[in-house]
Amino acid sequence: QVQLVESGGGLVQAGGSLRLSCQASGRAFSLYTMGWFRQAPGKERRFVSDIAWRDGKTSYADSVKGRFTISRDNAKNTVYLQMNSLKHDDTGVYYCGGAYRDGAYGYWGQGTQVTVSS
Repeated sequence: QVQLVESGGGLVQAGGSLRLSCQASGRAFSLYTMGWFRQAPGKERRFVSDIAWRDGKTSYADSVKGRFTISRDNAKNTVYLQMNSLKHDDTGVYYCGGAYRDGAYGYWGQGTQVTVSS
């Protein structure tokens, strides 16, 4: 099992940048695919990006491609989300999720608020 704690959210103007971090505690972090999801006010939680445990392959939602970059540091048990050229529509609570090996996401952090002012 892993416990996940996000940080790095805040208020930023449109066009600005933020870097989110997700610190994992527990064992075998390198065996987890790690993802970022966001939930806008009144909407469902949606996929933003993930990075695979097996080969580090990354994937992104179309809405963030070219602006966001996910990375991980297995030595530090941390996954990051660098967010550039932020837009108002990027506003929401960002959650870090963990999926053991090729399984479903079963571990979640408490979320960190990102607010982009237009």
